[in-house]
Amino acid sequence: MISWLPLLSFSFSNRRQIETFFANGAIAAGDWVQLDTTKTGADRVLYVVEALAGTATGNPLVVGVATEAAAAGDQVRVVVAGYAENASVANAVGSAGIALVVDNTQAGQAVAIAAADTAPACGVSLEAAAGNTADVWVFKQF
Repeated sequence: MISWLPLLSFSFSNRRQIETFFANGAIAAGDWVQLDTTKTGADRVLYVVEALAGTATGNPLVVGVATEAAAAGDQVRVVVAGYAENASVANAVGSAGIALVVDNTQAGQAVAIAAADTAPACGVSLEAAAGNTADVWVFKQF
């Protein structure tokens, strides 16, 4: 009998999905990123930028968390669904299980979703934030 158990050893969730985009500006590892609507046509879903802060009701263009730093024109890998370590999350997120959204607090950083937010949650905290980072589960929106 063949045992598949050794083949099922993972260091991360096999439910995580990573997509490669092009950066249209500086992106730090752990930043939440959004589709770049300054582009035209299909490039709007090929390029990403650090998720903008400026909408009090949340940013519906957020697609995930950058796994590495990138400069304008670089390829950048983005967790679009599943587990992401050290995502940019405000220290005010004090526990696991908090729904997250990027709003008008700080670019690239998620905060606890508020009742007034109309954008969907982009993820959920898996731990309390410390040093403005936390491990999160990214909700698939791309």
